[in-house]
Amino acid sequence: MTKRPSSTRRCHMGPPEADICAIARTLAQQFNLTGADSPDALPAECPEPAKVVDALRILLDIIFPGKITSPPDGPSELGVFQLRRLSELWPLLYHQIRRALPYRWLGEAARVQGVRPPKVANLDRETSRILRAFFKTLPAVRELLIQDVQAAYDGDPAAHTYAEVLLAYPGLLAIAAHRLSHELYKLKVPIIPRIMSEWIHTKTGTDIHPGARIGKAFFIDHATGVVIGETTQIGNHVKIYQGVTLGARSFDLDDKGNPVKHIKRHPTIRDQVVIYANATILGGQTVIGARAVIGANVFLMESVPADSIVSSIHPELSIFDKNSAKKT
Repeated sequence: MTKRPSSTRRCHMGPPEADICAIARTLAQQFNLTGADSPDALPAECPEPAKVVDALRILLDIIFPGKITSPPDGPSELGVFQLRRLSELWPLLYHQIRRALPYRWLGEAARVQGVRPPKVANLDRETSRILRAFFKTLPAVRELLIQDVQAAYDGDPAAHTYAEVLLAYPGLLAIAAHRLSHELYKLKVPIIPRIMSEWIHTKTGTDIHPGARIGKAFFIDHATGVVIGETTQIGNHVKIYQGVTLGARSFDLDDKGNPVKHIKRHPTIRDQVVIYANATILGGQTVIGARAVIGANVFLMESVPADSIVSSIHPELSIFDKNSAKKT
């Protein structure tokens, strides 16, 4: 690919300044400045991760006032609080979506697969359309998250108050961020949903791709180490524990060796399924039937009927008395 010459000026000084200048000049020449979507690109016109995270924090504040910043001063101020936060969010998210939209047609995967959508004719109009549509989803997202709070309270004997769930549970934070980023994903906003999901991943230890489809009253207990892939489908009233992976078996390649995108790679989990700690379920054709229970440490690459219990054979244990070395 053609690269523009570096504008780094030559240094006329002694070490260490000259050495630093030489390294800077070499590094500058390693960046593709053509605006292409490439591994050596300079992402100068991309969404800005720090500002995307700021937008997500405002969104979480809108959905759960008091979880991210100080709550409004009493119920009478809630409407003013929501109006202020939504007004702050609009321009922040507007600029980031506008920067992201060109990647609908610049994206390398779209070029390789020959399915590149047409270039956005009017970025401002399309950005405004997306943002209006996204804002309209927020009440429905809030309704889903109320049911998620209830599911966490009902599903965890250690939860003594709803306030504890709202303010302290990392699984709820991960689900909230997912439900918000998923709405942007459905509106075909590039890059931004992944920035949101990966930031929450660093905060909670839970990695949910924004493309995953998750039903109501979802509960992740303990949260740490959970991985949910892009094409996963999860029904209603599902409960999973720490360390669960809902992943892909393998990656299909096209005739040129490129990964095939946009195919069902991850499992389907029906309603009221419970999946215990460190279970791994793989494959786009794998379906876990309604009300099934998947035991801890199970490794599955095949479908399971409804109302099943799946467990792994426990390895033989040897227990010895520390003092006598006698087996007990």
